[in-house]
Amino acid sequence: MSSHGNRLGRGRGGALGRVVRAGVGRRRIQTLVIALSTMIAVTATVLAGALLMASRAPFDHAFNAQNGAHLAVLADGSKATSAQLAASAHAQGVEGVGVTAASGPYPQIIAEHGTDSGGDFPGIGLPPMNIVGRANPGGPVDDLVLTDGRWIARPGEIVVSTSVFGARGSVGMTMTFPDLPGKPVLTVVGIAQSITGTADAWVEPSQIPALTQPGTVPGLQMLYRFANAATDAQVTADRNAVAAALPRGAVTGSLSWLSAKLNAEQGTAPFVPFIVAFGVLGLVMSVIIIVNVVSGAVGASLRRIGILKALGFTPSQVVRAYIAQALIPSVVGIGLGVLLGNVLAAPLLAKAERAYGTVSLSVATWIDIAAPCVAIVLVAVTAFAPALRAGRLRAVEAIAVGRSPKAGRGRVARRLLGRAPLPRAVSLGLGSPFARPARTLAVAGAVVFGAIALTFAAGLVTSFRMVQTGLNRDGTADVSVDLGATAGGEAVHAGPKGADQPAADPVAVAAAIAAQPGTGSYFGTGGTQLAVSGISGSTLVTVLQGSAAAYSVPLISGSWFTGPGQAVVPTRFLQSTGTSIGSTITLTDNGTRIPVRIVGEVFDLRGQNGEVITDARTLSAIDHVDRVGGFEIHLSTGVNHQSYIRALNSKLHPLYADAQDTAVDSEGSTLPIFESMIAILTAMLATVAGLAVLNAAVLETRERVHDLGVYKAVGMSPRQTIAMVLSSTALVGLVAGFVGVPVGIALHGYVVPIMAHTAGTNLPQQYISVYSRGETVLLGLGGLVIAIAGALLPAGWAAKTRTAAALRTE
Repeated sequence: MSSHGNRLGRGRGGALGRVVRAGVGRRRIQTLVIALSTMIAVTATVLAGALLMASRAPFDHAFNAQNGAHLAVLADGSKATSAQLAASAHAQGVEGVGVTAASGPYPQIIAEHGTDSGGDFPGIGLPPMNIVGRANPGGPVDDLVLTDGRWIARPGEIVVSTSVFGARGSVGMTMTFPDLPGKPVLTVVGIAQSITGTADAWVEPSQIPALTQPGTVPGLQMLYRFANAATDAQVTADRNAVAAALPRGAVTGSLSWLSAKLNAEQGTAPFVPFIVAFGVLGLVMSVIIIVNVVSGAVGASLRRIGILKALGFTPSQVVRAYIAQALIPSVVGIGLGVLLGNVLAAPLLAKAERAYGTVSLSVATWIDIAAPCVAIVLVAVTAFAPALRAGRLRAVEAIAVGRSPKAGRGRVARRLLGRAPLPRAVSLGLGSPFARPARTLAVAGAVVFGAIALTFAAGLVTSFRMVQTGLNRDGTADVSVDLGATAGGEAVHAGPKGADQPAADPVAVAAAIAAQPGTGSYFGTGGTQLAVSGISGSTLVTVLQGSAAAYSVPLISGSWFTGPGQAVVPTRFLQSTGTSIGSTITLTDNGTRIPVRIVGEVFDLRGQNGEVITDARTLSAIDHVDRVGGFEIHLSTGVNHQSYIRALNSKLHPLYADAQDTAVDSEGSTLPIFESMIAILTAMLATVAGLAVLNAAVLETRERVHDLGVYKAVGMSPRQTIAMVLSSTALVGLVAGFVGVPVGIALHGYVVPIMAHTAGTNLPQQYISVYSRGETVLLGLGGLVIAIAGALLPAGWAAKTRTAAALRTE
């Protein structure tokens, strides 16, 4: 008896495998839907995980290894002493927990116009440099890593940052400072890296007096690590705590570690939020679809389940059979998802690799392992509920009921629709969803998420194109005029024959532009590199002459400057310096200090710390930037660009100036990669939503095949059959589409600012509010398109079904 039982058990185990294989092979559409939905979810998961690790892991590892400074504070040496700076190491920061480690104070100066004689950069002028007096590269905060050469051993030597001359190749060159007393000469003995860029160069502390302008006092730099410094708000609170521990007005600048982190991550981090959003959409759709498919398989196989139980299959075997039927196509989809995720990640990881230099980036192995494991568990858990329902069915009940819906379901709705002034085939189709409300809700859910994906994707592309246009400033003016470059304060311009000629006089050029027919408005632009208190290295300062409000940088908040002494700055500058609208900053050039008040925040991503945009008259005290370097022209409506340029150049070329048509430079743009990725993910989500509709329509057609035979017998034509099947999904698609659009708009409004913040900027409101009323209506109809597209094949199959064959089916 025992031997017979064992053989029976083994026989049932083999039979169970055959049942699973038959179910997977017979339900090809359901198998395809599950495979594609899991593929999308895993693709987005792998992609998001890879980009997240690529954007954060290299910097975080280096920051921890080098004990990076959360905050570098610069104090006025005439208002605070070294003892007071050292005592600030006990300042209380966020939530009562303050400084955990500190280094300094170190004497600090800004040295301008250093020149290099020898090495790899002979004879070039150097921008203002933030030079710190530091005896050794180690310490509790900001361990410097020597990438070439050695550390300073005596006065007369200098170690420069990798941000100035790169990682190698400059050891042995000399740097002179001809504007300082004694014209000191320093020899570069090493190249060092500070993970947070606390200085451009380091010298012996005893060297600082020789590099200090007469009549000035060196500043004092203090480096801190805090218990809580993960956000801009926390770093600002920490900075305020340090400032409160020092004499009033002693702090003249600060540099947050988040600026360096942002600069390191900006290559890939902005892509993470939108990919995560697509991943969540794909994940939720997968859950809905798997529940729908397995439930549909159970509902369509009630009689088969009853027969299996009558043959001796246990409830647990039936449950395992239906979970396995979901897992098999899921495993295929998961494998494809891992492969596709790695393929899509490749171009973005390559971009990040260039940003980090020698660091080789690839999708982490644990991501390729963890994502499939999580997906398999999710599929099994999702399929368990409908499979459990199959296992609990009684054999007699399952055989008796078969796959017919419960009597009376949707009868009222069908009766009301029958009275509506609609073709009978359409009213029959519109009434079908009410017979299977659970299935209808599942299909509606899939279409809703498809509509969300379409809406979200459309908004992303529009916003990103606006961002690209905003970053390419030259693309907003019609014509640009070049007056020549400046070198060492002496302007030169390549003339028509290639010989160096004096630069054009801006006044004469402006007069020629104003007199040229077709000129609408114009303004002059120029710029220079100046030191800003608290920021390492030089900062680009752009000067405008004329209509500053016409300058092509979009305003985020505040207002444009209305005169000299005012400036607008990007978000990144505000974050790096800890300033805000209304704050005053100091621009320094060769001992000349110019206070400037910030009046507005603009959208701009130039440089690690941004730039300063001000009126040209603000820098009138600095000789070598008292003139603009070019003009931008907006033409009157209807003026032909090429004709205008030819006519204007006939006047400008004798002045050694040149006008050119403005074209947006898309070199290095991430827009093609971004749009391609959005298109791929959106197409996959929309396809899966359509396949969910296809699955439901196939189940509906098979369940009502006998009714279809009756309709055909009483005269329903193939076209009417198609209309009936399409109508059964049209209303669901229409309602779901208009439900999904506002959710997609809300998702766009949430994700886009997050993407901008990861890139170090806020956004103008017009970059976020991108949906017009007409576009909203069209996107709402996208749900209807998905539903109709998904039902087309089943509608065609139903139209081709022979009447006799349909009538014989029970």
